[in-house]
Amino acid sequence: MQEVYAMTRRVAVSNASVLLVGETGTGKELIAKAVHQLSPRNSGPFVRVNCGALSESLLESELFGHVRGSFTGAVANRAGRFESAHTGTIFLDEINSTTAKLQVKLLRVLQEREFERVGDTETIHVDTRVIAASNRELLDEVARGSFREDLYYRLNVVPIQIPPLRARREDIPALVSHFLDVYGRANDRTVAKVDKEALAALVKYHWPGNVRELQNVVERCVVLAHGDELTLDLLPPGIRGERPARSIPSRGGDLDSLARDLVEQGMATAAADDDNLFDRVVSRVERELISQMLAACNGVQLKAAARLGINRNTLRNKLKEHGLEEAD
Repeated sequence: MQEVYAMTRRVAVSNASVLLVGETGTGKELIAKAVHQLSPRNSGPFVRVNCGALSESLLESELFGHVRGSFTGAVANRAGRFESAHTGTIFLDEINSTTAKLQVKLLRVLQEREFERVGDTETIHVDTRVIAASNRELLDEVARGSFREDLYYRLNVVPIQIPPLRARREDIPALVSHFLDVYGRANDRTVAKVDKEALAALVKYHWPGNVRELQNVVERCVVLAHGDELTLDLLPPGIRGERPARSIPSRGGDLDSLARDLVEQGMATAAADDDNLFDRVVSRVERELISQMLAACNGVQLKAAARLGINRNTLRNKLKEHGLEEAD
């Protein structure tokens, strides 16, 4: 992390594009904001766009704007995020989820600093610094053919790799102390101490959701604490070393075990001569996995999609397919 901080300071004073790579919840947006705030552009706007949250057509309009009548619902001219970020910084989160068509337009903006609004022929010039982030290695996406190689090299002028929390466990006590202070003030509570057993459990836990997950856990403890100390009983069962009744890790052996259990259940309940046995069992495993992951992520689709390794649009389609759209 000291290397990350040093690189952040060095690159901030330039206009170079920055590519942040790290797992979901490692703090990529915080690093992007730090680059902006330490740069000569800090008096300009900092504009964030989550590229994984919108469909291709909506994202194109969001990034580049549109003119009246360019599509159904376009009742007025609208400036895009690149225009809004003029003289400042635009942060493109989940850049790996963009389509080939959008990647071409993004490449042009990076190379020429110009674009056209959707449905317009007038060229707009902008002075905007681009910081992109990905929770996957973009070189792997290039090898798979899902990401343009030329765009990758345009974005990857200064790469910053942000390590997961499990790779820097020595940071956990300081982060816990910081979040206790933040959420203590936010909730008008004073929880200043951490029990030794609780701290040991926090340090030992593998943190698939990284710093964001730790942040949520500390907030929960502050809200539920009876006194001024964070104790072991306030932590979720999974962190205490007890397996919750319905839990999904982000990856690994427990997930494989869950899949095996579900397959065995499906086999047991299906008729021996069922011609659609494979489809039924796979559908059951998929539905249960998505349902449990959403529960583990408190219904936040973006987080669930990231932990499942799919984009949000794919998750939405799966929710519709399995009738989970209206589920609690």
